[in-house]
Amino acid sequence: MLLSIIVPIYNQEKYLTRCLDSIYNQGLREDDFELLLINDGSTDNSLAILKKFAKQDSRIQIINHKKNTKTAGCRNDGLDAATGEYVCFLD
Repeated sequence: MLLSIIVPIYNQEKYLTRCLDSIYNQGLREDDFELLLINDGSTDNSLAILKKFAKQDSRIQIINHKKNTKTAGCRNDGLDAATGEYVCFLD
């Protein structure tokens, strides 16, 4: 695994599909990256969107928080779960 992409998410249903589609359109090969989606207690439909994407792609890992821990907490959890040689934060 070359790249771990960490995406903190809090109530972003309006932009989430576009964001995830953009990641897939970067031209990365399938075995080059993993996608760590950190749901930080969203109260909108963000989690449902994440689950839809994860159902279609085994490289997606959803880490779900019940309360809002802010960006730093999400990044730390993403780093703990990352297996890539390089890390990219998308927030």
